[in-house]
Amino acid sequence: MTVLAFDWGGSSVKYGIWENKSLTSQDAFPTPKSWNNMKSEMTKIVNQFKETHELKGVAISSPGSVNSETGIVGGISAIEYIHNFEIVKEMETLFNLPISIENDANCAALAEIWQGVAKDEQNVLFVVVGTGIGGAVVIDGEIQQGHNLFGGEFGCMILDGVETFSMLGTAVHMAERYAKTKQIDPQSVTGHDVFELAKQGDKDAMEEVEKFYGYLSLGLYNLQFVTDPSLIIIGGGVSQNETLIEELNIRVNNMLKNAGLDSVAMEIKACHYLNDANLVGAIAAFQSQQGDVQI
Repeated sequence: MTVLAFDWGGSSVKYGIWENKSLTSQDAFPTPKSWNNMKSEMTKIVNQFKETHELKGVAISSPGSVNSETGIVGGISAIEYIHNFEIVKEMETLFNLPISIENDANCAALAEIWQGVAKDEQNVLFVVVGTGIGGAVVIDGEIQQGHNLFGGEFGCMILDGVETFSMLGTAVHMAERYAKTKQIDPQSVTGHDVFELAKQGDKDAMEEVEKFYGYLSLGLYNLQFVTDPSLIIIGGGVSQNETLIEELNIRVNNMLKNAGLDSVAMEIKACHYLNDANLVGAIAAFQSQQGDVQI
């Protein structure tokens, strides 16, 4: 079965075709400034693929508090115009195809439990470390969205009595703090730069990297005892840092040991699908929402 997937992002919209159990024909366009322009751009892509493929549906990965049952995107996001109306119904009429929609972090988690690093796992947490921290909770193989559709919004946790997990546990904010200490332009330094400077012996960089690891480890340690998952998956660009996963596993296991919880099996892994996770997860959501069709 051939399905077209879109991943709505704040700066770009990625898309690709799922056929023969793989993602192909991938491309992207800048995120439009209005819903009418978004519909226009998507219609071009849908019609293009209708000419060359027998499309069976369209799968959407979306920011915001997505209610896949009502087809409405609640909450707020970087794409202001997608919220609080029957967006799925409108797209079904527009494209004359079945439409599925799921939160982007949930899509990334679905990709990993469907065919990625968490394949065959039933209870996992997916933690996206980007500008902030988000993610998804998977129990018995199903995404848990929660009463307010805020399940997986781990970044809202307060870790030090004042600051949130998002502010303390991301490389983006680590770089901002470093820039403030050095009194330099925040745009001139990235998280990757701070990691490299720490390796070179820059004391301020070393201090910020230590804070980053400390707070990220603390947050993950606390999350372990919410659902007791078999695996915690780290997504986001920082997940590809070659020392990150090893360092986190060492730190959280030392925390377990110090707490007398040596018997708790806690494992952290990097995600498999990287930048394709949302598209692949949108396909997994389509399969589930359309009655477990085989694709």
